[in-house]
Amino acid sequence: MDIPGLPARRAALNLIDAVLRRGETLDQAAGVALARVRGDADRALTRAIAGEVLRWKADLDALIDSATRQRLPDDAKPRAVLELMLAQVLRLETPAHAVIATGLPLLAGGPRRLAHGVFSTLMKRQVSLPEVPTLPAPVAERWGDRAEAIAAGLAAPPPLDLALRDAAQTAQWADGLGGVSLMPGHVRLPRGTAVEQLEGFRDGAWWVQDLAASLPARLLGSGKGRRVLDLCAAPGGKTLQLAAAGWNVTSLDISKRRLERLKENLKRTSLTAHVVQADALKWEPEAAFDAILLDAPCTATGTARRHPDVLHRIGPRQIAEMAELQAAMIDRAAGWLKPGGTLVYAVCSLEPEEGEAMARTVALEPAPVAAGELPEGLFPTPEGWLRTDPGMLAEAGGLDGFFIARWRKAG
Repeated sequence: MDIPGLPARRAALNLIDAVLRRGETLDQAAGVALARVRGDADRALTRAIAGEVLRWKADLDALIDSATRQRLPDDAKPRAVLELMLAQVLRLETPAHAVIATGLPLLAGGPRRLAHGVFSTLMKRQVSLPEVPTLPAPVAERWGDRAEAIAAGLAAPPPLDLALRDAAQTAQWADGLGGVSLMPGHVRLPRGTAVEQLEGFRDGAWWVQDLAASLPARLLGSGKGRRVLDLCAAPGGKTLQLAAAGWNVTSLDISKRRLERLKENLKRTSLTAHVVQADALKWEPEAAFDAILLDAPCTATGTARRHPDVLHRIGPRQIAEMAELQAAMIDRAAGWLKPGGTLVYAVCSLEPEEGEAMARTVALEPAPVAAGELPEGLFPTPEGWLRTDPGMLAEAGGLDGFFIARWRKAG
């Protein structure tokens, strides 16, 4: 008979192993890992434990190493179990006795006494984690001077951001939902909010979308019936924004499953778009577009607040592969624009190879982003681009890391 709570801890261990050893995302690994976890609460706990271990791994390992005479190998199971145990006590405020009862059985037939001894020693020392997580060394090296500020924004999972169908009702929804707004059409709520139970969900008055993720579509302005292509559109937040802003939207994505979610959101919000399942590198439109929004496939390192697995999965090879794909997609998108048309390029990546370096290769006329188009506290770069990272707007709850640039095709 399983100990209550043990399946959730075992599943968390499997999730972390899938990320660190096989390079899977937490979402990819969840299907198999959570198969034997019953109940929404335990499933949420599984994800929370795995996420906190990945967020604070370097600091958890430092504590473990401080309490062992001989350093445990990086891939040793006792190290992984101790990471789980410490994350629960130090981040999720789980009582130590409950952590021991559900942690040590994971080492059945193994060095339980060692793990128990290390954990007990650290508890007697009343150890704590730093205020800011320590980034993995390769990540800190890549992010350079920005690393410290970015790390500060990764200390906790993000709040819940909503994008409103009708920006004119911003004050009404912020007041009604008990949230705050950082710009028209946006409401921010505390994390942990049950989305489906909120007023306005069933009526399609809003959808979940990080504040930074909402900025690329905003930079295209009002559509007034003009044609726009949302390239790599699923799961659909930007399509909904564009449709709500009066654009005639064509939404293209290669994933049938993700497009189904887009269609569900269109139905819920009573917004319309022409949905196309196709490979953007092979598809050809019947006519040119007035505007194109390319939210390109990327390493997604800018989403580390909510997906801390990216801190451990992404390296130079993945960055180079994504940059090659992005360059090809920009080239095709530029050819589909009408003269005078606008291209907005965006990636939820913190890697300059996918952002600044990519923007320098685009052979269109720059259409610089203006400070007045952005939330208070955000500013364009000298080149007229926008770079956000999780350390920005920290007092208001932060935001994801994005790079966004805008151009116009000569008329």
